Amino acid sequence: MTDGAQDMGGVKGFGKVEPERDEPVFHAEWEKRAFALTLAMGKPGGWNIDMSRSARENRPNAEYLRMTYYEIWLAGLEKLMAERHLVENDEIETGHSLHKSKAVAVLSSDDVEKTLHRGGPTEREPKAPAQFNVGDRVRMKTTNPPTHTRLPRYTRGKEGTIERVLGCHVFPDSNALGQGEDPRWLYTVKFSARELFGAEGDPSSHVSIDAWEPYMEKA
Repeated sequence: MTDGAQDMGGVKGFGKVEPERDEPVFHAEWEKRAFALTLAMGKPGGWNIDMSRSARENRPNAEYLRMTYYEIWLAGLEKLMAERHLVENDEIETGHSLHKSKAVAVLSSDDVEKTLHRGGPTEREPKAPAQFNVGDRVRMKTTNPPTHTRLPRYTRGKEGTIERVLGCHVFPDSNALGQGEDPRWLYTVKFSARELFGAEGDPSSHVSIDAWEPYMEKA
């Protein structure tokens, strides 16, 4: 979803980001299991990385903000599995198997590392030349799609400069909907902090993002 709590960059009123010093990969044993289940169920489920991200991010704002990182992962997994009838809603509610089990493909221990790296590379052969070059000024489109997007809210309508042309890559907006990879050109775009955040922005600071071609237009 767009404009949800997962896209809080530059939003006022939430305080500073306070990194946890020496933060562990997992804070509890159940988080390891949530991660393992998400990885394992991708094999029978057949979803891609953008579908997974969309399932985690497409939550009511209050729910998203009160959940921990792996609680969000688990909720996303439940959604993906329920959509494919790998589990039913009453089984999620009770925490028990209530229906006839289904035969599914199983992720073997030998395939774990390969599966972890399945999301890359995402570069594809271009079908058309890039519309922009390094040094071009571009404006990010002001768009509010009701579905998954990787265009940060705080950059919409803002002008920046193309820093790098990164090749043609899987377009997450279509991939998350199961509409195919639809590869599009990807760029690194550099913005001044003042352009993004107004007078409160540090005049000596810049922010760079990677953004797909459909997200921008010539400034």
